[in-house]
Amino acid sequence: MYYPMMLNIAEMKITIVGGGKVAYRKSEHFLSFNGDVTAISPDFIDDFEKIKVGMHFIEDTYKEEYLHGSYIVVAATDNKELNREIGLYCKQHSMLCNVVSSQELSSFIVPSCMRRGDLIISVSTAGNSPALAHKIKKELEDRYDISYEAYVSLLGEIRQHILKQSLCEADKADLLRSLVDMDRAELKEYGEHLLKQ
Repeated sequence: MYYPMMLNIAEMKITIVGGGKVAYRKSEHFLSFNGDVTAISPDFIDDFEKIKVGMHFIEDTYKEEYLHGSYIVVAATDNKELNREIGLYCKQHSMLCNVVSSQELSSFIVPSCMRRGDLIISVSTAGNSPALAHKIKKELEDRYDISYEAYVSLLGEIRQHILKQSLCEADKADLLRSLVDMDRAELKEYGEHLLKQ
């Protein structure tokens, strides 16, 4: 069973072994969350050109030394035995590892997720049906459109202001809960008034 959590990867070394389509998708996803990503492969597909500014490349075959210091490892080669070797090494050295060809060897899986600024909603079926997770994600994207980016940002600004006020904790909690019941116009007006104080 997988434990859901949000992880700040901004200063974590992330190593992806592979240079194909799966490795590219994984690299792109980690980069979108400010990960420090290194990809290892003798060859890389052309798509990596799109993200080469934001990441590091080691053009070589896999060696254990390339994983040293990694917090997160992804084994994304087309060689199942090599992926297995990487997965076992990571397990022995307490590294988080996603083995794309083996859920059993993976210490984590990546859920299907949608993002609207700081609003991030993840969906997982624990590997039972990635297609269903993707379908639900698409439904959520329709429900929570791009306007939620500004909405969540405004909620965050107001929250910080309320937390600094000299109110008791119970009153702060009540006030914060009431924010999500306001319509957008009302929240914006309230926020403008509050932030001017």
